Amino acid sequence: MRILYVGEIVGKAGVFTVKKLLAKTRKELGADFVIGNADSATGGAGLGRQHAVYLHKLGLDVLTLGECCYYKRDIVEQLGKSPYLIRPANYPYGNPGRGYRVFSTPKGKVAVIQLLGQASFPRVHLANPFQAATDLARKLREETKAIVLDFHAATTAEKEAMARHLDGLVSVMVGSHGKTLTADARILGGGTAAITDAGRTGSLVSVGGADAATRIREFISGIPAWAKDGTAGLELQGCLFDIEDDGRASSMKALRIPCEEVLDDRTGDSEGDPGQAGDRPA
Repeated sequence: MRILYVGEIVGKAGVFTVKKLLAKTRKELGADFVIGNADSATGGAGLGRQHAVYLHKLGLDVLTLGECCYYKRDIVEQLGKSPYLIRPANYPYGNPGRGYRVFSTPKGKVAVIQLLGQASFPRVHLANPFQAATDLARKLREETKAIVLDFHAATTAEKEAMARHLDGLVSVMVGSHGKTLTADARILGGGTAAITDAGRTGSLVSVGGADAATRIREFISGIPAWAKDGTAGLELQGCLFDIEDDGRASSMKALRIPCEEVLDDRTGDSEGDPGQAGDRPA
């Protein structure tokens, strides 16, 4: 089973990049299933209902979220209705939505879990993700050995600890939330593939996908500012991994795929100019 994971989709630039690249990328890579993190897809914080439906139609089989999963009012009810939406499983029991689900692919069943980390989320304090991860993995292995965890956490230490904790219990642990692609994609001794952070999909000429000048001003002044999306240097980041019939991962690699089309900030579509101002991948 080959699975493509799309790094956190940030704002209109991220949605535009998915629109332009996903179908072609999925076909070229031969992916059987696609997971994408959409916790910042709408306005850079949260996921709105329209974006959820649109991204699913563009080819994302599953949309995972994070600490912003309840930020948009219109998605709260939708979380319980749309099977392709997964929010962190360590929210209180009875909250809208589901934290895990088993999906069918052309190569068999795969379970997708999401958990939220414990550090650096001042507005959200959830149940211990390590115990939840163990319990869920053991439960889901009764139905399928192919298990993917999206661990939405702020620190590399917590994500590395989770990967080691679950080595041999899940097929893959993908770290999200950092919005910076890390260079540590590997397979651990027990057969679990892991990467600390799968990066972001959207603008690289930005600070985490947001307008750099606004973010710099915020750091200098200490006054919170709501930054607009960055729009230059578009790229789809993420990772690709293969899972064998026994649930062990056999390969994992990070991905960086540039988008050559230019986003028109006024319309949310292409400008028609193939050039792109700003930084380019090395």
